[in-house]
Amino acid sequence: QTEQTVVTPSCTHLKQNKSPLNLYVLRKGLSPFFYIWAKFILKDIKVTLIDRNGNKHILNAPTDMNMNLMELCKSYDFPVQGICGGMAMCASCQIYIHSKIPIANPSEDELAMLSEAFNVKNNSRLGCQIPINKEIEGLVFEIAPE
Repeated sequence: QTEQTVVTPSCTHLKQNKSPLNLYVLRKGLSPFFYIWAKFILKDIKVTLIDRNGNKHILNAPTDMNMNLMELCKSYDFPVQGICGGMAMCASCQIYIHSKIPIANPSEDELAMLSEAFNVKNNSRLGCQIPINKEIEGLVFEIAPE
């Protein structure tokens, strides 16, 4: 007979690997066993972020955590402020979409905020208004200048 051992990630592992799922587990004070369950159930997608220095980063983005692109950037410690907390009342999470992936059209609130923002381009969007879901798999976006 062979003995099977279930290896669970420790909180130290969760702190070292700063994926959105790990940070969520830590912030909510959930058991590391939730992490194991979530890894089997939740499906991540990959998106590409271009930082302000022009470097590309491929990010794992969870689709079942009700996150948006602003929150994803913040969870990976990219310099996105999100001052209004995702209410489309500031433009501190402005991004440029470089993909042809269809995304829902901006709301009137988002358009109004972008009309008052700096460095706006035709492909500008507010990261807080783009939810992470299967439809944006492969999306390429860039963080706008401050």
